[in-house]
Amino acid sequence: MPIFIYNSLTRKKEEFIPLNNPRVNIYTCGVTVYDDSHIGHARSLYIFDLIRRYLKYRGFTVNFVRNITDVDDKIINRANELKIHWRDLVEKYIGRYDEDLKALGIEKGDFEPRATENIAEMVKYIQTLVDKGYAYQAGGDVYFNVRKFSGYGKLSGQSIDQMETGVRICLSELKHDPLDFALWKKSKENEPSWPSPFGPGRPGWHIECSVMSQKFLKTETLDIHAGGRDLIFPHHENEIAQAEALTGKQFAKYWIHHGLLTINAQKMSKSLGNFITIQDFIAKYHNPALLKLFFLSAHYAHPIDYSGAKIEEAKQALQRISIFMAKANSAKPGLAVTLFKRYPQEVAELKNKFIASLDDDFNTPEALACVFDLVNLANKNIDKSNFVFSAKVVLNEMLKILGLSFKTVKVDTEINEDEIKLKIQSRSDAKQAKDYALADKIRKELEDQGVILEDTKEGVTWRRKL
Repeated sequence: MPIFIYNSLTRKKEEFIPLNNPRVNIYTCGVTVYDDSHIGHARSLYIFDLIRRYLKYRGFTVNFVRNITDVDDKIINRANELKIHWRDLVEKYIGRYDEDLKALGIEKGDFEPRATENIAEMVKYIQTLVDKGYAYQAGGDVYFNVRKFSGYGKLSGQSIDQMETGVRICLSELKHDPLDFALWKKSKENEPSWPSPFGPGRPGWHIECSVMSQKFLKTETLDIHAGGRDLIFPHHENEIAQAEALTGKQFAKYWIHHGLLTINAQKMSKSLGNFITIQDFIAKYHNPALLKLFFLSAHYAHPIDYSGAKIEEAKQALQRISIFMAKANSAKPGLAVTLFKRYPQEVAELKNKFIASLDDDFNTPEALACVFDLVNLANKNIDKSNFVFSAKVVLNEMLKILGLSFKTVKVDTEINEDEIKLKIQSRSDAKQAKDYALADKIRKELEDQGVILEDTKEGVTWRRKL
């Protein structure tokens, strides 16, 4: 079955056909490392990681590049505020970003290039644009001449005149046109700078993505370029202009944009006190799967509104999966499942429906519904060992595709597995001695420490409370 993707460039859903099937080249805009990443960044990181994982599952060879912006006005300004060297600020927040990826269970890109490590290629790219007449030098800066590129506006769907009405006229006296954007910025006093034919300075933000995507994916036309909806204009529009002016070829075949995240119907802002970093979330809930379940509940292209109530709903949902999996651990497979992976019809149908949902522009709400339909179905057939085992195998496959696990981030007060087993044995001894008060006390102590016991025919099982 084919996969269909909504392409922001053509504004319609299209069959996904990579340029060099089965190879798929994906580039996504990464973080600017001047502060901790927030849960809006987490949505972007997770959604595109899921897309990569699903394409691999469907048999594609995926080359995935996500950049790191490590020189930028925001970085320079923040370093000046803190009175530290900008490189020290960058190294600190790259470290924090790596911690966030690990905590979320999100793989790094095949390459995660840093802007400052690719300055030479950017300078060469800019010089070629100047030579071709698409860019001009002015007072040590270099600007892209937007009106020279006839396709400008095709991604955002705006005409030059429409864009111009929304641009401040007095941005720079050096520009030929208010819409022209900086490819190279002349260095100011105490700012980072690199030598170039245009004078000492640093690259503009937009040029880094055009250069690094083509360099590390080794192609002039990407299969997929991805990012947040807020980047369509001007960032992605400018990337297209630079790249296509230089190569004369289409820059990206498919553009995927995710919707933005709000907090209780408000834009996330430190001034509003509703700024939630990834590390804030992990510190409070200890389980990144809750955040992922929340993201999965809305289609990636739609906006999503975060609230504590929705995370509690995610907690209950994850609990349902966890309880079933604990019950299913003792289920034994029949030969048809073991040898041929022949599942009961209803299980197979739900698996196919799950795949069809993700084939349809990565429709995660529908895919998630298949997960819970499978859990409900298996619970109704809990006395049929082969059915339950089949459901468990398929459920694990679904969860792997979605990047969901039951692992919590360990906290210092968490009781370890050996201690749990000792307490379970003590409880068993108490029950054998008919000291039921002590047995109940041990069970309650474990529950207070986040451990749930369940007495089954096969013995006592335990799981951590979510």
